[in-house]
Amino acid sequence: MNVADVTVGVEEEFLLVDPVSHAPVPKNTEVARSARHSGVELQLELTSCQVETASGVHTRAEDLLRELRGLRGAVARCARDNDARLLAAGVPPTVPDSYPVTDTPRYQRIAERFGRLAHEQGLCGCHVHVAVPDPDMAVQVSNFLRPWLPVWLALTANSAVYRAADSGYASWRSILWRRWPSAGPPPYFRSGAEYDAAVAMMLACGSILDPDMVYWDIRRSTTFPTLEVRISDVPATVEESVLLASLVRAAAITAEEAVRHGDRAPDVSAAALRAAYWKAGQAGLDGEGVDPVSARVEPAGTRLDRLVGYAAPALRELGEYEFVTDILARVRARGNGAQRQLAALRRRHDIDDVVAELARATTAGCPDGA
Repeated sequence: MNVADVTVGVEEEFLLVDPVSHAPVPKNTEVARSARHSGVELQLELTSCQVETASGVHTRAEDLLRELRGLRGAVARCARDNDARLLAAGVPPTVPDSYPVTDTPRYQRIAERFGRLAHEQGLCGCHVHVAVPDPDMAVQVSNFLRPWLPVWLALTANSAVYRAADSGYASWRSILWRRWPSAGPPPYFRSGAEYDAAVAMMLACGSILDPDMVYWDIRRSTTFPTLEVRISDVPATVEESVLLASLVRAAAITAEEAVRHGDRAPDVSAAALRAAYWKAGQAGLDGEGVDPVSARVEPAGTRLDRLVGYAAPALRELGEYEFVTDILARVRARGNGAQRQLAALRRRHDIDDVVAELARATTAGCPDGA
């Protein structure tokens, strides 16, 4: 296995908010139209206050960083041109009772079937795609990655402020997202066929309308020959998105090598994962985390160090170990999105400060993003 050939790509979801009131604004079609004229193709999300970018396929973290900076800068400019502001935040800091659903046939079908759940969406995540083309290998790698999902959630938590107040969670998005019947950690699968049978069951009972509604935090992509890790809030900064992508790719490489050596992933119970998820969403990088394999409670920072240690051999082989540890040191020094949101809120208890901090972080280091 040549690790340098393992590709990675990133999708980031963003909010569009009013520059003055900070309320979500239904302008995704207008911003997407402007972006298309600038050579950037945006995806429309379920609610019309959201847009999504998709990177190309990369083998070097530096190249991914450069592209994501360009995308964020271009989309922020298009948002401004349409009297909107682009925010990388897991939930809107200020929200109405519901959001307008994007007017496409598929999204309207989802709204009809799932009712208020669809209208209360407005949640923004980050999805990392790693090349794992074989379906059976993909589910085995997924099994190895399951215990690390809470660590990635804690690292990228960026939805602490909701309805202009401290939600009590570093990632309130992760709590709201799990209301969907197909959301959360994937089951432990023993084969690709078992995975396919679970998807078929959800289709048959109507808990999903199509395979794209498999919202597990790790899933096989329906579009690309990749394994897609979807646990994360959209990170506050481009650097944090690339940090996440590098860690996910290195962990997936490590897992695939273990599978090829005949190792078996620990069958972590759903209850242990739920506890670790809740703690990661509640505490983020502050306080304690839970190791779902051993059921040990330990500082969240220790859990993060264990993840870096697990991925370190692959990171070194990729030439990205120093890149990752340098970014991680900066995140720990300045705080991740949730920590920055709460620090801004506590200065004057003014939502303007929170939105300003989010806007700065969203386009930090991006061309044309100011």
